[in-house]
Amino acid sequence: MIVEQTDEAVSSIAAAIGEPARARMLYSLLDGHTRTSTELAVVADVSPSTASVHLQRLKTARLVKVMVQGKHRYYSLDGSNVAAALEALSVLAGTSHQTFVARVPNHLRLARTCYDHMAGSVGVALFDHFTAREWLSPTTAEGNTCDLTPSGTKACEALGIDLAATRALRRRFAYACLDWSERRPHIGGALGSALLSLALKKKWVTRDLVSRALTITGVGSREMAARFGFVADQRVSSRSAR
Repeated sequence: MIVEQTDEAVSSIAAAIGEPARARMLYSLLDGHTRTSTELAVVADVSPSTASVHLQRLKTARLVKVMVQGKHRYYSLDGSNVAAALEALSVLAGTSHQTFVARVPNHLRLARTCYDHMAGSVGVALFDHFTAREWLSPTTAEGNTCDLTPSGTKACEALGIDLAATRALRRRFAYACLDWSERRPHIGGALGSALLSLALKKKWVTRDLVSRALTITGVGSREMAARFGFVADQRVSSRSAR
């Protein structure tokens, strides 16, 4: 009975992946970036309504998950196991797939404000560093809401962030805010705001007068490399310990 149930589950998943349009959607998500249903419809070369049906099938099969942010719904692979299975199928098929390329001006893609927190590749690199160091961990099943771990609390206090005052604010303390250019999360909420305020106070970044862009100063580049392990230039190459 267990074997039969497993066979049926595998067959169902294989059928979900096996439809060409759905396969194109899945492989476009293999780069780790999220995409909207409209973007996935273009990738799959189907109508938006057909894309919605396909995405619901993939979600039911637990191959994709959706993150709702404001009026938008962003889709991503439902975990590393899905990515590993798709990679294995690619090896068997002997094919490769295009990676995500953001069509965003470099000065905005590197670092910018998102409301009152830091976004862009620098903001995403900060989130990566906080999670890799286990300073930040999800507190909900969806992983959107986060909180500092004991080690993260010590790290933020060492930076000079007043966590008591930050937590006292009437807003979410920390959450994974999906970055519109990188399509990966940066740190939102009161903690994200505190980190941006710190960076501005210490002159690690300066605000652009006519846009949301942030300029990384020489001091900021050195401090971020020393404290967070990544180089804040146009490439933002992460060296965070994993």
